[in-house]
Amino acid sequence: MKTLIDHLSQYADYHRDPRNIHTHFVGVPMIMFAVVVLLSRPAWMAGQLPLTPALLAALAASIFYFRLDTRFGLAMATLLAAMLAAGHWVALQSTVAWLATGIGLFVVGWVIQFVGHYYEGRKPAFVDDLVGLIVGPLFVVAEWAFALGLRKEVQAAIERRSGPVRLRPPHPQRASAN
Repeated sequence: MKTLIDHLSQYADYHRDPRNIHTHFVGVPMIMFAVVVLLSRPAWMAGQLPLTPALLAALAASIFYFRLDTRFGLAMATLLAAMLAAGHWVALQSTVAWLATGIGLFVVGWVIQFVGHYYEGRKPAFVDDLVGLIVGPLFVVAEWAFALGLRKEVQAAIERRSGPVRLRPPHPQRASAN
């Protein structure tokens, strides 16, 4: 099994421009929440706990994150729990509101992602490896941790493999068009 550093470094290879990383701070949570919202129907009640496809997906994702790293796993499980609660509330609204919220967040989140990858000059990581879809949210949490001065050893290991975060020069075709 790949390690935390393996996954984050592979994902980081596609995300070294700070503008791209910043778009991920907005786009990835929007997409993640959209998926939770859309998977929050149907719901079967087990006492006070709504059993939904979103809960099953969140549990599977949390297991993946905890197997990679306990601290990041705890952060991801906490975020997923909050999204599950909010997603359940959205799913209780009318079908139109539920779908408009889920689909709207999903589409806008992906537009933001593609703007970031335009800056990066690279395709999204999931195009080459679908595991990037589950690593993306972890990458965002890791980047927030790094920005707060946490987990510097993880950041250093990623930068040894993928290089530092840096502004990309303009693409040659954009530079020649100016």
